[in-house]
Amino acid sequence: MNINQFKKLIEEELLPNIILKSPSPNDPIIVDNQAKEWQVVGSGNFASVFAHPSQPSFVVKVYGRDLEAIKEEIHVYEKLGDHNAYSKLYGYGQHYLILKRIHGITLYDAMLKGIAIPPQVIEDIEEAMVYAKERDLNPFDVHGKNIVMNEGKGIIVDVSDFYKTGICKKWPDLKKAYSLIYKPFLLKRHPRIPEWSLNAVRKLYRFTRNIYKKR
Repeated sequence: MNINQFKKLIEEELLPNIILKSPSPNDPIIVDNQAKEWQVVGSGNFASVFAHPSQPSFVVKVYGRDLEAIKEEIHVYEKLGDHNAYSKLYGYGQHYLILKRIHGITLYDAMLKGIAIPPQVIEDIEEAMVYAKERDLNPFDVHGKNIVMNEGKGIIVDVSDFYKTGICKKWPDLKKAYSLIYKPFLLKRHPRIPEWSLNAVRKLYRFTRNIYKKR
C-alpha cells in the first residue's frame, strides 16, 4: 500500500468514524473511536494519533482543534528533514499528518512504571534541540510526555509548537530536575512514582510558571 492508498483508507475509514472532543485546551483530546481496526495510540491537547495494522511503520495524527496549526507543523517537519531523534512526515491531508511511528515509552510513563531513564536519553534530546535551532526552529513545549525512550535513546515525538517564538523553560527545567534530583536519588533505584504525585508536580509547575510570567 502506497501513501496515496493509505490516505484513501484514512479519509474513507478513519475520519468519518471518529469524534474528537476538546473539553479544555490544557487537557488531552477525548476520542470516540468507531473506526474498525484503527487503534488510538495517544492524545495530546490539540490532536490524537491513530495506527492501522496494515501500516505498522506509520501513524496518523488527526487534529481536533486549531486546524491552522497543522500547516505550521508541516513546515516544521519539512525543516527538520531526517533525524534519529524526531519522527518524519510522509504525507498529509486537510486535518491530518502521516508520520513515522515511534516505538518506546514516554519519560512520564517510565516514571510511573519505575523504568530507569539513562543519561543518554537526556543527551540525545539536548542534541536534537541544538539540531532544530540550527534549522531556524524554536524547540517549544518539550516535556516528559513528548519525549519517548527507545532502547536507551531519546526521541521527541511532538514538534507542533516548534514554530512559536519566545522562550520555553520546560526542557531546561526538566533537564535541571533530572540532574539535581532524578540522577542522584532515583536513577539507580528508579521506583514507581504514583500518577497522582506526577500530576500534582505538573500542576504545581504550571502554577508557579504562570506566576513567574506575571512578574
